[in-house]
Amino acid sequence: MNSLAEARQDTATARLEAVRGELRHRRLDGFLVPRSDEHNGEYIAPYAERLSWLTGFDGSAGMAIVLQKKAAIFVDGRYTLQAADQADMSCYEIRHVTEEPADDWLRGNLSEGMRLGFDPRLHTDRSLDRIGKACRNVKAVLETTDPNPIDSVWGDQPEPPSGLLVVHDVAFAGEESAEKRARLAADLGADGMSAAVLTAPDSIAWLLNVRGSDVPNMPISLSYALLRADATVDLFIDPRKVDDTVRAHLGGGLTLRTVDELPAALGDLRGRKVLADPDSASAWVFRLLKDAGADVVRDLDPCQLPKARKNTVELDGARAAHRRDGASLTRFLRWFARHAPEGGIDELTAASRLRSFREGNEHFRGLSFETISGAGPNGAVVHYRVTEKTNRKIEPGLLYLVDSGAQYLDGTTDVTRTVAVGQPTAEMRDRFTRVLKGHIAVAQACFPEGTTGSQIDILARQPLWRMGLDYDHGTGHGVGSYLGVHEGPQRISKVASAVALEPGMIVSNEPGYYKPGEYGIRVENLAAVIERGRPAGGEKTMLGFETLTRAPIDRSLVDVSLLDADELGWLNSYHRTVIEDLDGLVDSETADWLRRAASPLGH
Repeated sequence: MNSLAEARQDTATARLEAVRGELRHRRLDGFLVPRSDEHNGEYIAPYAERLSWLTGFDGSAGMAIVLQKKAAIFVDGRYTLQAADQADMSCYEIRHVTEEPADDWLRGNLSEGMRLGFDPRLHTDRSLDRIGKACRNVKAVLETTDPNPIDSVWGDQPEPPSGLLVVHDVAFAGEESAEKRARLAADLGADGMSAAVLTAPDSIAWLLNVRGSDVPNMPISLSYALLRADATVDLFIDPRKVDDTVRAHLGGGLTLRTVDELPAALGDLRGRKVLADPDSASAWVFRLLKDAGADVVRDLDPCQLPKARKNTVELDGARAAHRRDGASLTRFLRWFARHAPEGGIDELTAASRLRSFREGNEHFRGLSFETISGAGPNGAVVHYRVTEKTNRKIEPGLLYLVDSGAQYLDGTTDVTRTVAVGQPTAEMRDRFTRVLKGHIAVAQACFPEGTTGSQIDILARQPLWRMGLDYDHGTGHGVGSYLGVHEGPQRISKVASAVALEPGMIVSNEPGYYKPGEYGIRVENLAAVIERGRPAGGEKTMLGFETLTRAPIDRSLVDVSLLDADELGWLNSYHRTVIEDLDGLVDSETADWLRRAASPLGH
């Protein structure tokens, strides 16, 4: 074992033992350590990175369970390789959360009378359901603990963020905040509800037409809000975050309060009908409402669907943002095509150069997530994050996968391209083309109103399934408007969904294939759900997708013999659109390269 590995093991062991010591002090036999903050969002501030601090695993989703003599990390298929690489395997077992869920593990490792602690601010009620059942099955006790044991032993834990709120202009939002409040409040009143508790910061940002800087890659401010049926709002936020400009923007009907005042405000709702979302509001919030005697309605956050249905201004902004973003990605792809075959580029250099192409764009406000820049076997790690330690040279014979995006005032982008460095193998071309066929099938999908993403997911997988292949992630996620690059409630996934795809929603289309230790493939565009009308003689109004992303797809990886005429027509049409829409946005040398890179393919 080298000195770096030894140091990592010493750190992991020391931190795990410190937590176990704190648990013994509190007479707890175990503790749940989710990768979440009080708002249960994907992006969290450094102070809330408790799972990463404890285990070394820094993926965007996961949970550890620490018992006195055993510990495990539970992740989905995106992160099994990453967790095994980053965490100390002498301290932790790595478990696939679907194949070996936490509740099953607990049934095998808890016994009667054991006390398993959790921080109620960091879990939703729904996420605790199966764990609670597992504890009851073995007659163990699941109990709240405060303060969080991790915080008690994390000596240099960062402070919570206090970035300023900024106004998100109606020129980008497309609707005044007062209009949104009135519309949603009327819906609450019609359903007999007095208020809705908003705990998702992106919902609050959308409702109030504000943005923040409290977490990486997502322009939100950590806060809570109460939207009342009379259209007034109580905003619970650190007062340091609100300056006079934002106060004036928020206007009448909004009361600023501190987060410490939230329990009392919820306590005032006794006997009233109150909405709270079980998928985003924490168990702590539900406990406060229950203790207050409120009549709690467990339903979807009222901002989620209106936020997902982009208005005309937001859709026009998304189109403009994707054209600018596509021009930047195309300039990068030309640079990559010139220099990668020489073997002098590595993953960090490529990611840095791609960012530099984006930074000069109008309305640029940063990346929408840390760029996934993976060469060869690193590309097979679905949510790979390059570091100085993992940085790999990009050499001929490899596939290079780059998944990247940016935040602009008028839209959020997310795009993946897989490119061959030198001559790809026949297997690489076969797998890439099957992924592309799935992508095209989704892009061309025509479906009736009421269709969910889980009904469309099979289209993307069918070309791979025919060869006994698959990928262990969803096919598509929702995307915000200068908000979260991952936005619900819509998605395209094997996982059953009750949320129908509706016009105005933006989703990703990103099938893939990953061969561990060798290469990864993903083709991702963003698309808006649009109305296609009622076909002649038809009985139903049909919907489909408008592809927003503008960047060429690597023709050298396409096995044309595997494409039918319709699929080939889609690819050539898409490339014509890319050339036309990027005309005037790229320099003449890049335009010449693009015309060659996106020239028509034929049988």
